[in-house]
Amino acid sequence: MSEPNESVSVEYPVDVRLSLHESKEEFAQELKMLAAVKLYELGKISSGKAAALAGTDRVSFLVGLGRYRVSVFNYTPEKLEREVSDAKARAE
Repeated sequence: MSEPNESVSVEYPVDVRLSLHESKEEFAQELKMLAAVKLYELGKISSGKAAALAGTDRVSFLVGLGRYRVSVFNYTPEKLEREVSDAKARAE
């Protein structure tokens, strides 16, 4: 059973989005990804929860962290191995 979703509304100056040359949908997706990456980086949520927040799968989320200059290697070696193994298993 999946958990129910909630939504938030973010007001921003239109020129911010326009300066990035992004559609409303692209900008909304980027905001979700940025929130997920930061919460993950701060250790507030797991990579799985962050991926769900970003609307992607865990493997894609972990691979995409480099784009935001966030390393997956803030784990202990054991935890990193477990995360990668779990992500691969879910991708299969």
